[in-house]
Amino acid sequence: MADTDTGPAAAARPDTPAKPLLPGTLRRIERHAGALASSAVARMDETLPWFRALPADQRSWVMLVAQAGVRSLVEWLRSGGTVAASTEISDEVFAAAPRALTRVITLTHTVQLIKATIDVAEAEVPGFAEDGEHEALIQAILRFSREIAFSAARVYARAAESRGAWDARLQALLVDALLRGDSSDVLASRAAALGWADAPPVAVVVGRSPGGDISAVLHAVYRAARRSRLEVIGGVHGDRLVVVIGGATDPVAAATALGSAFGEGPVVVGPAVPSLDQATESARAALAGFRAAQAWPGAPSPVAADDLLPERVLSGDMDARRRLRHDVFGALTRAGSGLLETLDAFFASGGVLESAARELYVHPNTVRYRLRRVAEVTALSPLDGRDAFALRIALTVGRLDPAT
Repeated sequence: MADTDTGPAAAARPDTPAKPLLPGTLRRIERHAGALASSAVARMDETLPWFRALPADQRSWVMLVAQAGVRSLVEWLRSGGTVAASTEISDEVFAAAPRALTRVITLTHTVQLIKATIDVAEAEVPGFAEDGEHEALIQAILRFSREIAFSAARVYARAAESRGAWDARLQALLVDALLRGDSSDVLASRAAALGWADAPPVAVVVGRSPGGDISAVLHAVYRAARRSRLEVIGGVHGDRLVVVIGGATDPVAAATALGSAFGEGPVVVGPAVPSLDQATESARAALAGFRAAQAWPGAPSPVAADDLLPERVLSGDMDARRRLRHDVFGALTRAGSGLLETLDAFFASGGVLESAARELYVHPNTVRYRLRRVAEVTALSPLDGRDAFALRIALTVGRLDPAT
């Protein structure tokens, strides 16, 4: 059967403009506008426990919105409910309250407020209708409620976009402050603005950004963090993606969970620190490790910055130089028992125990014992190729600068 635009179905179709109501109906609704708004707020107070708990100033904002809603309903009815007019008028309803209201009252709460207001309008407004206009007025109210709901969604969508853009700027500033080594007060104030809980420990992860829109890059970080229940702050700094992780007892494992958000190349994890105000140390180590990581082609990804100490020393990182000098060379010096001499002989012999023993005039078992002591003292085993490289760099650095 062919579709027609006549009859009751067409009249009920939501996008069909309604016939303007009679002046008598509109005048009665206008005269009772204040009472309708008060009734709506009373209904909210009666049915919504969270509304009763709001401070007086926030309740007054809601009252303003309710009054604006009733005025807009009258204007909407007078216009016949055209789409263009409804969009403009319903947006004006929420313009009556400060934008801060969107941060106080959630979208779910807003829907509840709209429902309470519409319930009052459905119950009371039809009583003001002229003869024969009762059903038309009810239909108009229902259509107006739809426009108000869409308007609320627009308001919250705009607020979310603004908040997201502002958060991205704050996070970029926080990351920049970390990399510059700003004071702990600066870090704390910017983190507080972002709602950072500062769950210990805190670690900084640096990798290459995958490129593209920065918002999309950070969204991928946050999505991966939510799946792993991690607290993160991220920022793109040049071609690098810098992520601060909070509350991860194993930062390397946490960085692995975020790995899909990074681009190709090494991902370096700075050491864990107790809180964000000390995270500059972690960020400095992660950045130094990221610059030096290319010197270790077989490095795992992610890799701890402390595992890149030899490469960091060769790239000019003074913090890594101090670490190897104090924690490795200095520890061997303090331990005594010929550990340094044994290492020199072991490396000079190409890692052959018997040759080192002959050089030292000791039994090979003595060399084995001393090498085990080296591993106990430094946490680096001379029998492991990677650890042996770090030990040799430490011996070189320690002799160039023997202060421990």
